[in-house]
Amino acid sequence: MATHANPILARWNRVKGFAIGRWFASRMIGFKAPYSATIGARIERLEKGSIELSMRDRRAVRNHLDSIHAAALLNLTELTGGLLASASIPADTRMIITRVEVDFVKKARGTLRSMGRCTPPPTNQRKHLLIEVTITDEDGDEVASGRVMTLIGPTTDGS
Repeated sequence: MATHANPILARWNRVKGFAIGRWFASRMIGFKAPYSATIGARIERLEKGSIELSMRDRRAVRNHLDSIHAAALLNLTELTGGLLASASIPADTRMIITRVEVDFVKKARGTLRSMGRCTPPPTNQRKHLLIEVTITDEDGDEVASGRVMTLIGPTTDGS
């Protein structure tokens, strides 16, 4: 069992009360995972077992149908699930995404909210962790839903 707090969640808890802190935390994700930065998502809420991100509708994420591209929705789903898994596992645990599935429900337009949830594992025992993700538009209508499967297990060096 982990003897100290999850480092991602601990960092988020230090900065979440400040607008500049939330902006900086969102930018740091892009620094660590440059491809994820291409969609410009922002962390709105992050707790053990629950997350909410937002993504603005802008030309860079649009397709020829005048809506947000399916690849951007997939990227948002993966980012939501990966970040939630990282924040929900014990500190002495590592994770890797092994599968991402997305169902596209309707054309996505406007600012989107991506909400994820999972049951945090109590130990670093090797197993799969499923994250359920729902993406809604400004009217609260579901535009996509997804599942992110991660494989978790103990870190090799105990840190």
